[in-house]
Amino acid sequence: MAGHQTYEEQKALVFRGLMILGVITIVEVIIALFAKGHIIHGVKFSEGFGHYLYMLLMIGFSLFKAYFIIFFFMHMAYEVRGLMLSVLLPTTLLIWAIIAFFQEGSSWGARREQIKEKDEEVVKPAPAGKPQGYLLPGIMKG
Repeated sequence: MAGHQTYEEQKALVFRGLMILGVITIVEVIIALFAKGHIIHGVKFSEGFGHYLYMLLMIGFSLFKAYFIIFFFMHMAYEVRGLMLSVLLPTTLLIWAIIAFFQEGSSWGARREQIKEKDEEVVKPAPAGKPQGYLLPGIMKG
């Protein structure tokens, strides 16, 4: 347990944790630069398997860093199960809400494009002399 460690042992753990987080961040930056074509010009992972692999790696590294920070720097690894769940369950709901907001935003964006296309659409007027709309029964046709 962290409470039974000396100051020097705790300091060494913090520096080891910072080193791990720093190395993972540097790896993330290198992967991002490589995937965007900044390291090897002409090589970009903008679609296909490479894009999905790039996204999966970035999400995986980010989740590991979040886990590491929560469990070791915020000391959740040493807490009772009930307290851990009281923090982690609302966090999963927050993640769900973020995904839902992104989905809703993309839906709004698609609808906005449809409205913009309809606004720019040119409607040809009907030829003159022909009745338009629905004629009620009993009214003479013109």
